[in-house]
Amino acid sequence: MNNIDFRPDKSWTLFLDRDGVINKKIDNDYVKSWSEFVFLPGVLEALATCKEIFGRVIILSNQQGIGKGLMTLQQLEEVHKQMLTEIKKNHGHIDMIYFCQSKEEMNDPMRKPDVGMALQAKLDFPEINFGKSVMLGDSISDMKLGFQLHMINVLVTEKTSSEPEIIHLTVKSLKEFCQLLAK
Repeated sequence: MNNIDFRPDKSWTLFLDRDGVINKKIDNDYVKSWSEFVFLPGVLEALATCKEIFGRVIILSNQQGIGKGLMTLQQLEEVHKQMLTEIKKNHGHIDMIYFCQSKEEMNDPMRKPDVGMALQAKLDFPEINFGKSVMLGDSISDMKLGFQLHMINVLVTEKTSSEPEIIHLTVKSLKEFCQLLAK
């Protein structure tokens, strides 16, 4: 349903998934070190644009590789530190990164599609209004989180979704999303 019309401004918040939106997702594995982290094409420029449009830009990311023992919290923090450095060098800004390290079967309320990470963001940034927020991610769990909180849901995919009722807009990349906002 790509017919939604909205005009975000500095009173809006952009929630982003990480893997598959900001960086290349590794099939059947996890980004465990900076050497494995690859920004997707156009992402750094798009994040600079997002900084100019949105009041807050926040990452919500499931990182069960930690829970599975495939990487450590320290390794994840190093990846995030390097990622933020590169984003800043390219005039972008991320206000906060929230992540859940629990395995899927743990049913942790912080793990997407549950809304725990978004609710924590609202506690940390009380000005967040979920009705003036966008959830941009590459999975149905991202869309389910956004749907529960009445956000505008933007799915990053090149396929047709099986759950169009919870998706407001489909784009191929964060770069394409920013280009649409600039029109």
